[in-house]
Amino acid sequence: PLLSCRYIELSNGLRALLISDFSGADGEGSDGESAEQEEEQEEEEGGEEDEGDSGEDPPAVTLMCFQAAAALCIGVGSFSDPDELPGLAHFLEHMVFMGSEKYPAENGFDAFLKKHGGSDNASTDCERTIFQFDVQRKHFRDALDRWAQFFICPLMIEDAVDREVEAVDSEFQLARPSDSHRKEMLFGSLAKPGHPMSKFCWGNAQTLKHEPREKQINTYERLRDFWRRYYSAQYMTLTVQSKETLDTLEEWVREIFIRVPNNGEPRPDFSHLQQPFDTPAFNKLYRVVPVRKVHALTISWAVPPQGKHYRVKPLHYISWLIGHEGTGSILSLLRKKCWALALFGGNSETGFDQNTTYSIFSISITLTDQGYQNFYQVVHFVFQYLKMLQTLGPQQRIYEEIQKIEANEFHYQEQTDPIEFVENICENMQLFPKQDFLTGDQLMFEYDPQVSITVINAALSLLKPDRANLLLLSPENQGCCLLKEKWFGTCYSMEDISEEWAERWAGDFELNPELHLPAENKFIGQFHVKCASQTPTAKLGTTYIRFHLISPMIQKSPENLVLFDLFVNILAHNLAEPAYEADVAQLEYKLVAGEHGLMIRLKGFNHKLPLLLQLIVDQLADFSTEPSVFTMFSEQLKKTYFNILIKPDRLGKDIRLLILEHCRWSVIQKYCAVSKGLTVDDLMTFVRGLKAELYAEGLVQGNFTSAFQPLPADVPVLFRVVELPLKHHLCKVKSLNKGDANSEVTVYYQVKKQKTQHHRTFMCVCSQMHMEEPCFDFLRTKETLGYQVYPTCRNTSGVLGFSVTVETQATKFSSEFVEAKIEEFLVSFGERLLGLSDEAFGTQVTALIKLKECEDAHLGEEVDRNWFEVVTQQYVFDRLNKEIEVLKTFTQQELVSWFLEHRNNSSRKLSVHVVGFGVEEGDQSATCSPDSANSSSAYGEVSELTFVPTESPSLQDTTLITDIRAFTSSLPLNPYHKIIN
Repeated sequence: PLLSCRYIELSNGLRALLISDFSGADGEGSDGESAEQEEEQEEEEGGEEDEGDSGEDPPAVTLMCFQAAAALCIGVGSFSDPDELPGLAHFLEHMVFMGSEKYPAENGFDAFLKKHGGSDNASTDCERTIFQFDVQRKHFRDALDRWAQFFICPLMIEDAVDREVEAVDSEFQLARPSDSHRKEMLFGSLAKPGHPMSKFCWGNAQTLKHEPREKQINTYERLRDFWRRYYSAQYMTLTVQSKETLDTLEEWVREIFIRVPNNGEPRPDFSHLQQPFDTPAFNKLYRVVPVRKVHALTISWAVPPQGKHYRVKPLHYISWLIGHEGTGSILSLLRKKCWALALFGGNSETGFDQNTTYSIFSISITLTDQGYQNFYQVVHFVFQYLKMLQTLGPQQRIYEEIQKIEANEFHYQEQTDPIEFVENICENMQLFPKQDFLTGDQLMFEYDPQVSITVINAALSLLKPDRANLLLLSPENQGCCLLKEKWFGTCYSMEDISEEWAERWAGDFELNPELHLPAENKFIGQFHVKCASQTPTAKLGTTYIRFHLISPMIQKSPENLVLFDLFVNILAHNLAEPAYEADVAQLEYKLVAGEHGLMIRLKGFNHKLPLLLQLIVDQLADFSTEPSVFTMFSEQLKKTYFNILIKPDRLGKDIRLLILEHCRWSVIQKYCAVSKGLTVDDLMTFVRGLKAELYAEGLVQGNFTSAFQPLPADVPVLFRVVELPLKHHLCKVKSLNKGDANSEVTVYYQVKKQKTQHHRTFMCVCSQMHMEEPCFDFLRTKETLGYQVYPTCRNTSGVLGFSVTVETQATKFSSEFVEAKIEEFLVSFGERLLGLSDEAFGTQVTALIKLKECEDAHLGEEVDRNWFEVVTQQYVFDRLNKEIEVLKTFTQQELVSWFLEHRNNSSRKLSVHVVGFGVEEGDQSATCSPDSANSSSAYGEVSELTFVPTESPSLQDTTLITDIRAFTSSLPLNPYHKIIN
């Protein structure tokens, strides 16, 4: 994008980078307005990725294209928490949103942004806290002033303090079943006593409310003291981006942010607390009981802070080699032995991974059952590879190859949404000198034979076996892990590393001849442009290729769905090595098991992209597999389905779609099918049938000449959706993870009229522009029901609906109480709509029109929209324009009538409750406490649902669904429907 920047420093110490964005603008004076953890993603790979082909939830219109945006980073985070108030920095990040002296309305800023098409967010890290927002440019000056009050004069009234603690607590409870968060907390607990890494940075009701009251600590006063001490201008870096001139932006920033106080205190500094993990407890083997069913090995080293070496990036160089997947790599060797499925190595260069006290270098490997049995041998392969790197030393060819790849990615990257761009830059301003604000985190600047070799060798020399920490996650550890981490309740054990292996690693062990450096990458080449860039979306050299290979075979049985998932996973496995060079050279590809077919997604810069597609097609045409590979992926797929089923949100979605979509098979049915056992012969028979009846649709956008041909026949694979009865039905089931307090409640209304774009637009205006902010304010801020609260407009295989979802905890509220509160909100929302002024209605409709009129920030956004039209076989590629036409004509009265019509006594209402374990649901209080023996997954049976009766008088007239197939078999089906008019 065409950006012009200016750096300024205010007299109060605040530093700012002003970015004038002229991309897509008509000129200086133009108005510019028309211009829901890597390692835990593996459970998404079992054919469960939402791709839109079931019609569920089409890609939202971007809310950020050419918006004005701002982000502010404070050089203070959870390391500065008082020992007696863990989580205070995170809590303060929440509290400053709750009104200010100048703008006292508690939800005033969010309401202002929603009214004008904006969004906001914030996050707290070890040593930094970041706030960001975006809004239509016309309202940027006003939004900046409102937002700046967070740092000038926030109210933080006592009543809000008591309520917002519950939101922080709910956020923590949602994180408790996450293995990646559990690993971080356990790892932090290994730090030396007194080091801030061992602090409980999340905070919860226990640390911020109950314990302070017992100890007579006034959280409210301490919160204000913390704000006064640490929200100080000299610790702050600000980035603003808009289409105003730099002079205008500077005038605004100086006028508004000069009022941020400077307390004159020195910046918090933890750099003297070096080597926090130089303790006897670190170089051990820790066995951990995970929540998910997964075998995972993490090998970690704590090294001195590497931030000062950002121009060389030694850990990035090492991780690029460790994580290589081509011939000679660690993962290549492990795959051949069927010991591992994935390997990730490196350091994210921020937060937990890197701060002023240490940097972590870690290698995480997802093991198979066989790999788990041989985990010490897996570790040995890693140590052999590292020893090879230490022996050979840094290689200029490889460094410059990585350098070229990173430079290509930087120079030809698609435009980032402004809110993400400013968030990244304001943090960079804390880390790098002025000249490297825009590039310091991305580029490997130069290979200096003296400096680079010295820096990389110094890092490599620290990655020795006797300095490594081993963390082994496995369900097999259940019953032998008697230690418990305090906050997340993670069960673990600590033991010395095997004497046999420790002695071998202490000696001069031999290198494995199968391990070697990668060969020169032939895919890194020059770019050849076929068409001139006519819009910001036609980015130089970038091309997207997507194909949908559709077959009616896939949905014929749960067994076929499992075989299809196996086919896609094994195909990806077969491609991993031959396609890896293309992958690292930014020729991206991904295979996704969709509802009705295989999605092949490619993206890249240059003319070699068709070669990658040809490679994928050849592998598909000549598909075969070894029995050992089939067994490996069958084992993994069973774990994948299990890991989906124990998550309340995934189970809730599966149940809702199982009720709504005729002939859908559930994840439980897939789990049972894979558990019964399938064979290689079953797979090859399925694949032959799949290829015999295969339809292909594709989309190519970008650096190619155009050509297309329609399908010769309609594809008979769409789901049909049941017509819900004109009354309230409830499906209430128990969560399948007995250690999880989290519940999810979704109340869904099926729309009766669903013939045209008109009705879809009503629904989106209602939920997206009018309902979202009051829903959040009522259910989260005031009622404190949970951290995740949101309305959604739904398009399920062409049948429209809208819903409200609350993720809560069974230790605090019953799902039926939450349902009653959702109903209370919807009643109040109906009254709010009736009282809406013409001006307020017009303002929000105009804001939505402006958002839809925005040019796409990058080609990928347009591709996502067009791809949704292809996979749903609607082909309305100008849908945005049709929506804008509708928005310009419909009235407030139409909107009110539409909403009330679907909220009357004859509405088609479906509630789905996935009920967690806790006192409010009749479970014993110990079940979900942090000290409970059941706080990890109990690895119980997930092969059937447990339906729960209702107890609330308000739901006595509701019809319970206790047999989904029996309920849906009696319902009429909506005709196949596409919203094309």
